[in-house]
Amino acid sequence: MRYRAGRRRLEGQYARCSGFTYLAVLFMVALIGFGLAGAATFYASALQRERELELLFAGQQYRQAIGSYYERTPGAVKLFPTALAQLLRDDRYPVTVRHLRKLYPDPMSGKHDWVLIKRPDGQIVGVASASQAVPFKVDNFDNPLDRDFRAAATLADWKFIYGAATTPAPAVPGALPAAGIGSPIASPPASVSR
Repeated sequence: MRYRAGRRRLEGQYARCSGFTYLAVLFMVALIGFGLAGAATFYASALQRERELELLFAGQQYRQAIGSYYERTPGAVKLFPTALAQLLRDDRYPVTVRHLRKLYPDPMSGKHDWVLIKRPDGQIVGVASASQAVPFKVDNFDNPLDRDFRAAATLADWKFIYGAATTPAPAVPGALPAAGIGSPIASPPASVSR
């Protein structure tokens, strides 16, 4: 009989201990879950920050290449490219000129789905991402051409436009205003396409 009473007492203590162990395991699982959720959030924000830096690099490369294409136009009438592929292989010269090493994908999507900023005549003056993500970087842009990005609500507002597309041609006394294909326009281009 003593044996049975001692056994019951041990079983009761075991039952109480297993309940505490179960609660401790549930508590640990919850802590691990919160830790993983925090790590995932940190990773996602770090990944977006990295992609924003890549977007700045790729956009600046396109801006410079469009500027090179425009400035190196043979003849008096300057032209912008009508396709991004023309930046890779400019056949307007006897020897092929390359304004860009490769076509960079939009880092936010990983695809070549840049929003093309065009003049009314279809010439490309800049590119932008289609991403509607809110940018983490809102200040301290290294390139002075990117200072307008501070007011951007989304990454799609980061428009990499070559400067000659947004500034008027210098005034020459007695000359008629420049007009037609290839002349710089006085206001930012209105046409945006994909």
